[in-house]
Amino acid sequence: MLRLSLVLFIVLLSACASNQVVTAPETKPSSSPSCDCAQTTQPLPTEPPKPAEAKPDVAKQLDYSLLRPAKWEDIESFTFDDFVQAWPAWLQGCTALKSKPMWQTACDEAAKLNNPKKWAIIAYFKQFFSVYSATNQDATNTGLITGYYEPQHNGSRVKTEVYKYPLYSKPDDLITVELSSIYPELANKRVRGRLVGNKLIPYYQRGEIESDQLPLRGKELLWLEDIVDVFFLQIQGSGLIKLDNGEQVHVGYADQNGQAYNSIGKVLIDRGELTADKASMQGIKTWAMSNPSKLREILNANPSYVFFRELPAGLPGPLGALGVPILAERVLAVDAKYIPLGAPVFLETSYPNTAKPLNRLMMAQDTGGAIKGGVRADFFWGAGDLAGKQAGAMKQSGKLWVLLPKEFVFPIPPQPSN
Repeated sequence: MLRLSLVLFIVLLSACASNQVVTAPETKPSSSPSCDCAQTTQPLPTEPPKPAEAKPDVAKQLDYSLLRPAKWEDIESFTFDDFVQAWPAWLQGCTALKSKPMWQTACDEAAKLNNPKKWAIIAYFKQFFSVYSATNQDATNTGLITGYYEPQHNGSRVKTEVYKYPLYSKPDDLITVELSSIYPELANKRVRGRLVGNKLIPYYQRGEIESDQLPLRGKELLWLEDIVDVFFLQIQGSGLIKLDNGEQVHVGYADQNGQAYNSIGKVLIDRGELTADKASMQGIKTWAMSNPSKLREILNANPSYVFFRELPAGLPGPLGALGVPILAERVLAVDAKYIPLGAPVFLETSYPNTAKPLNRLMMAQDTGGAIKGGVRADFFWGAGDLAGKQAGAMKQSGKLWVLLPKEFVFPIPPQPSN
């Protein structure tokens, strides 16, 4: 019964391994919307509604099974990039990958290269890696490339009249169950919840967490001025908070409540509040300024909630899912079921809202709740408003070429492209 109960919760609780990612953020407007509307009071249930009984949904799609063997000459723009700019991101990734047998040789050989030039780096990858084309379920090889960034906000370590919306740290009662320990075929799947008596039930939704009952009182990490900034910071998964005393605090993803992510941009479109071309982060903030009485309801339409932790000072960037600082314009968030985390990926796409080619060697060092599929990626633009503008405008078509060490072992051998 315990095994069945845990699997049932897959329907109610979604897995999240890393940063939450927005598909279309835009630059922060000069005047951020704030919400002084009353919080919606919702009773905190002791038990959720019982889901319909279901048998375990056995994952039939093996990891990396949508990668297809390719040739180096298939990447027509491979030599166009400045590989020297990508090299530090690869070395950063090797600090986490070098302990894994399939990556050890490639990382050891990379460490032997002292400030290599472009053609030495190209020769290195061709010697120690094989190339694969990322594909979709329908065997096509193009997909959506979006952008994300690290927001910067003012904040406080204590609640004040100005800073009154909290970033919460991970709750003590949040329980995570790795389902692979019960069903090996559910690798990388997990359930999050909390105990009520001897039953594991879904964790609080956004509306419950931010209700007047404040079930997470005492777990406040930092306080921000704007609830909309809190919301979008959760979607980005990391940020830089500037305190009044001049201190700068990096915050990063600590965990998530297990609830499924629901795009409030889509909710606003479906309700006729915004048109599709206005449903960006900037458009949503503008709508929020004009509709404070509706804001809380719209935010609560996304039950997913992200918890934060304070990161060490002096990091060159936020921490990605690989556990290393990610570097601007050289890191992608990918679906780790289809692209191995840490892998170099050659991206062929275009700059936001243009046809100008953006062909670049990237590193798959991050993941995101909204990044699902074989050819789907989020481009990390860096920190601040300019990066936010680029990220918000990016909704491009693109291809992904995945570089894997020649020692890499697939669950089943990948099939050639037709």
